[in-house]
Amino acid sequence: MKAEELRQKYLDFFKSKGHTIISSASLIPENDPTVLFTTAGMHPLVPYLLGEKHPAGKRLANIQKCIRTTDIDEVGDSTHHTFFEMLGNWSLGDYFKKESIKWSWEFLTSPKWLNLDKNLLAVSVFAGDENAPFDKESFEIWKSLGINEKRIVKLGKKENWWGPAGESGPCGADTEIFYWTGDPQKVPETFNDDNDNWVEIWNNVFMEYNKEKSGKLTLLKQKNVDTGMGLERILAVINNYNDNYKTELFSDLIKKIEELSNKKYRENKKEMRIIADHIKAAVFIMGDDKGVTPSNTDQGYIVRRLIRRAIRIGKQLNFPNQLWTKDLTEIVIKNYQDTYNELKKNKNFVLKETEKEEKKFLQTINKGLKKFKKIKGKFKSGKEVKGEDIFNLYQTYGFPLEMSLEELQKMKIDFDTEKIKKEFKEEEKKHQELSRTASAGKFKGGLANAKEETIKLHTAAHLLLASLKKVLGNHVEQRGSNITAERLRFDFSHNQKLTDEEKEKVENLVNDAIQKKLDVKMEEMSLEEAKKQGATGIFESKYGEKVKVYTIGEGENMVSKEICGGPHVKNTRELGKFKIKKEQSSSAGVRRIKAILE
Repeated sequence: MKAEELRQKYLDFFKSKGHTIISSASLIPENDPTVLFTTAGMHPLVPYLLGEKHPAGKRLANIQKCIRTTDIDEVGDSTHHTFFEMLGNWSLGDYFKKESIKWSWEFLTSPKWLNLDKNLLAVSVFAGDENAPFDKESFEIWKSLGINEKRIVKLGKKENWWGPAGESGPCGADTEIFYWTGDPQKVPETFNDDNDNWVEIWNNVFMEYNKEKSGKLTLLKQKNVDTGMGLERILAVINNYNDNYKTELFSDLIKKIEELSNKKYRENKKEMRIIADHIKAAVFIMGDDKGVTPSNTDQGYIVRRLIRRAIRIGKQLNFPNQLWTKDLTEIVIKNYQDTYNELKKNKNFVLKETEKEEKKFLQTINKGLKKFKKIKGKFKSGKEVKGEDIFNLYQTYGFPLEMSLEELQKMKIDFDTEKIKKEFKEEEKKHQELSRTASAGKFKGGLANAKEETIKLHTAAHLLLASLKKVLGNHVEQRGSNITAERLRFDFSHNQKLTDEEKEKVENLVNDAIQKKLDVKMEEMSLEEAKKQGATGIFESKYGEKVKVYTIGEGENMVSKEICGGPHVKNTRELGKFKIKKEQSSSAGVRRIKAILE
């Protein structure tokens, strides 16, 4: 089965169960500063899981583009990916455990749908703890479907509990479905999640609790279902592959990498998987309509890290000296552009940025080589080579550990490989901890904890965009925003620094709209109707989908009409005084404003 057929079958199945099909949201979360990327299908739906009404109703299904950087060190095995597609279906206060589990079983095992062998499936349920009881209901539903009790394992919070996304919010037990990828003749009678041949393919989350900051769990008024199934994993399973990289989603990339390296995949699996995975993820982040470029901060830092790691491994595999990332980038775009047309639209931008980054990194490596030669005297004079020295080269010049070890060999310097590797890893760990601490401090709050302050700043962002268009021109488009309870960070397309006069004009226009005490009105309509009415926004929705349109003011006092998920204040008088604190460059052709409400 091809990926496109699988995507379609999934959507058709849930459509037949009364679900509305919605589009994939952007990979860059619109107003959630707690994360850099959309990490799961539920991520863009948090306001609706908390009770806000979704324009498409209470039953939804889609295929969501996701990026997960927590698994970056796992990439190289047969099932982990940085970029992946998540097949998901949701109930927003409608059906619950019984329907969710039965439909998952039907889709997986029915001859009309995926027709998987029931004997190769197993499940896990939440075992219960001092805060929440054993999920007896899910256990009994699986039994009633004919699953042998030996194949239903009870696991703790670490494995079978989801959420919340922040310090507090919706959470609940989940049930996971596993498929046996080993020899079908040797499938064990009992299920053990430590056996790597059992691959998790689907996760059904039952959000029935709200976790308070104190840690106490209370029952939610609205019980939700949130399910997710990785396209890459299930495609491999259906086609009897025990390796996701053998599916058509990777085979063209692997073939090209074999060609470039003049080596075989079967002998260099880990390296080739990392190159294919990282280039694909970088292409999707840059190809997103928010237009991320490689840089040293936030999403741009991840893109840079992905491209550079792929290039380093390419060097290990003796790729030719010519620029090669372009070849793989074009394959990714060609394979996915019919499903995600933003890749076709942003193709030139992605190719240009990837090539620029490759050139920049090769220059950095050359600088590192020169620096290496300068410090070789230190090593030759009998001083011991330390992992810390090698890590500093890596930190400053992006000079990889493997290349440092090769250079030391060329210089015929005695060194202890294992000792250097160990020390290098220790330094790297220290650095990662510092990075994590910095990130943890940076990404607090967000719309998941939809406090009054974030809602006010979200509304102010609409006024800011309208004012920027008025002062700078209609070329201005939103390129992402990041809102905490304290401040608004807003990225927009513009090629030059704003003058003091321009900043003052923008500020005055926003405050003028606040002083006019304008009503904020929400209407639900089709995307076509919204466009007809002149609503702006990044049009991620597909034809025929219903969207929310927020209008600030009316008649000649109308300031803004935008497609947006919400939430917003009811009247601009609630906002206080708007003040721009900083205006700076974010990336090429993108400016950034940081602002507050006093």
